[in-house]
Amino acid sequence: MKLITGLGNPGEKYKNTRHNAGFICINSLYERLNSLNEFYMTEWKRDKFSNSEVSFLKLGSDVRAVLQKPQTYMNNSGNAVLELVKMYKISDLKNDFILIHDDLDIELGKVKIQVGKGPHGHNGVNDITNRLKTDEFISVRIGIESRIDEKINGEDFVLMNFTDEERGILEGAITEAVGNIVSLIL
Repeated sequence: MKLITGLGNPGEKYKNTRHNAGFICINSLYERLNSLNEFYMTEWKRDKFSNSEVSFLKLGSDVRAVLQKPQTYMNNSGNAVLELVKMYKISDLKNDFILIHDDLDIELGKVKIQVGKGPHGHNGVNDITNRLKTDEFISVRIGIESRIDEKINGEDFVLMNFTDEERGILEGAITEAVGNIVSLIL
């Protein structure tokens, strides 16, 4: 079984922010997987143990993957991930855990999928690597860097909404990321 976690912040206030690229991607992944005839996705539901929204990818009664959106706010995502890793006995993190998150080190519209790349200053990823005691897992890094005004610091920039133009560029990256994730899990 695989665990796929998309990072973001819960609530309407953060829905279209750059920091929610992980939530945007995992929602798109959910839709893509839900459209496959041989599999089905369960509805998103609240898991109180991990303080997350979860959905399951099933083939018949066999659960193939768990999709997770931690509801803990970005910087405290580690416990939510750790709870599901323990609950579903995900022992081969390098192959069976996929983390989807925004990345300010990558240009908007670009995607990098890597194993063992660490947090790169991303507090949510940092919390997860600290809780799991490893960075040896698959990171789907979605580029969000598009600052024109170099005076805007990263912490403020990630909490700003995407412009309509940026959202269009992001959608291309999301489509690419989803395609790659589907090939990793099926």
